[in-house]
Amino acid sequence: MVARRRHLWSVLLALVVALLTLLIWLAGRFEASQFQERLERDVTASVSDLRATFLRHVQSVQALQVNDPTPNSWSVEAALLLREQREFVRIEWRTVDLQVLSHADTPFRASVFERLGRDGAASEVAQACGNARRLSGPAYGTSYYLPLRDGLGVDVMELCLPLSKSGQLAGYLVVTFALQQVLDNLLERKTLTNGQASFTEGDGTRLVMRGPPRSGSRVFTAQQLIDLPGANLVLRMDQWRGAPELFPNVLTALVTGMSFALLLVLALLGKDTRRRLKVERDLAEALAFRKAMEDSLLTGLRARDMQGLTTYVNPAFCQMVGIRADRLIGHSLPAPYWPPESIDEYQQRQAIRLAGKLPPRDGFESVFMHQDGTRFPVLIIEAPLIDAQGRQAGWMSAVLDISEQRRVEEISRTSQERLQATARLATVGEMASLLSHELNQPLAAISGYAAGSLNLLHDAPQHATLLGADITLAMQRIAEQAERAGKVIKSVHDFVRRRDPEHEVLAPQSLVDAILPLVNLQARKLSVRVQVQIQDGLPLVRCDRTMVEQVLLNLARNAMQAMEPPQILDRLLVIRVRRVPGDELRQWLEFSLADVGVGILPAVQQQLFQPFFTTRAEGMGLGLSLCRTVVEQYGGALSFAPNRPMGTVFAFTLPAVAMA
Repeated sequence: MVARRRHLWSVLLALVVALLTLLIWLAGRFEASQFQERLERDVTASVSDLRATFLRHVQSVQALQVNDPTPNSWSVEAALLLREQREFVRIEWRTVDLQVLSHADTPFRASVFERLGRDGAASEVAQACGNARRLSGPAYGTSYYLPLRDGLGVDVMELCLPLSKSGQLAGYLVVTFALQQVLDNLLERKTLTNGQASFTEGDGTRLVMRGPPRSGSRVFTAQQLIDLPGANLVLRMDQWRGAPELFPNVLTALVTGMSFALLLVLALLGKDTRRRLKVERDLAEALAFRKAMEDSLLTGLRARDMQGLTTYVNPAFCQMVGIRADRLIGHSLPAPYWPPESIDEYQQRQAIRLAGKLPPRDGFESVFMHQDGTRFPVLIIEAPLIDAQGRQAGWMSAVLDISEQRRVEEISRTSQERLQATARLATVGEMASLLSHELNQPLAAISGYAAGSLNLLHDAPQHATLLGADITLAMQRIAEQAERAGKVIKSVHDFVRRRDPEHEVLAPQSLVDAILPLVNLQARKLSVRVQVQIQDGLPLVRCDRTMVEQVLLNLARNAMQAMEPPQILDRLLVIRVRRVPGDELRQWLEFSLADVGVGILPAVQQQLFQPFFTTRAEGMGLGLSLCRTVVEQYGGALSFAPNRPMGTVFAFTLPAVAMA
């Protein structure tokens, strides 16, 4: 046994060493390939940018020949282009035989041809223009080196664009650009760390270069040909880095592999022992957890086999029926907790269950009997009991004692009945309050007409000729207001009981005319002038005449009372009826009452329509609340707004009757 263990440890050590070596080597190869691929992608993207740059060069130079410029105007435009394109060092307009008509040099450096003169590059210009003539398009010459007076030099290339007029060759545009500036502009848009970029010729000769000197032991190189018409230019990028570290970026995979190998070898040494201990520990924990869970449940659990014998009950079930578990387990039907009067019914139900028919998923109610004979309702939820082989071995039942639930339901039902009775009493109180509020106006009018009649009777000798007509008119008014009081009682009664009101089709003028006598009566007492403005051609409205007239009276009375302060001298009430914009389905009429009173304070505006809120000692606070409720019954709205320069405007809308 000891020799075998030593052999396994030796195998483990050799496996770990071999795995580490292999992973480090693979990591180094992987990182190198990834680095090379990334560098090649950068070169490809840079070549695409360069091709786009050269294409823009051609387009910008071609724009110089728009509108047939003169040599003088052309030189001005060329100078502007040289300021925009820093890589251009010279632009020339040449004839067919390559004679210079006009030219411009870059303002950012001294002329590159100052030392050797322009004739020293005549062969390169001739080559580029020969390529352009042969290709009938832009062409490039080979790169060449120009020494400068400061001892340095610059590598340049010539770009030649043929000019045609009426299908004939008319001349050339020659652009000389610095390769170093082109490379610098490219790298300004890209990040190149730990590396160099350069332009080379096809044979590998390096022309221009940018980047720090080499500082790494490993060099990665990628290059790609920039295929230009008439010339070939190669972009090369070199990047360097140190040797791979001992632990590359795949350290996680390395540790995982080592751990897996170690666990595999250790599993071979203690496989049987660990498995036995784990199974025993899991079994003990599972039994302890199940026991603790079952003992803590308030729900009764009962298990029965396919023959109906009880195989398991938990303490909650035993406490529920008052019988010990040893007297229930193994007991056949009928169960000792079944009420004697229900045994036949329960046996039929169990026969159906044992036949394999599933019970309802939401359970069913039943009645159990405690050992002392007390009956109590239960809710039973049953489900098939499946064994380890996936076969049904019986039924598992969850039993809930719902005695407390039934008691709570009974209390809730009783409380609901009491609440309904209270709501009915509140409705009666509301109806009484509304009646007392709405009857104030017609009763006040009756009282006023009666007092006027008494005054006429008292002054009968002095006004004998007019007495009969005035008393007759007063009696008519008293009768009208008494009838109005009866209608108010009936309307409010129907409103509280939520009955459908009696609607009439009325003209807006008739609603205003019906309230004017009462409004004028109170207006004379308060020295208020009343103006009525009714728009011509208004449609009819369908509404409850009494309730809408009451809304108008309430709003008119409130408006006149708002002008009671003595500092208000010119008291004016304007009653206006007009048509307001609606939609295709319904038209609206607006009734508005404007006063010149003291207005409404902001604190009062927030509570204005709340029932029983009032700012007057004699008020009840129900008028505006009732008005809004009446208007909203017809789908309209009651609102208010300031009346400039002073006062308030109350307005409500009613739907118009569609004309046939």
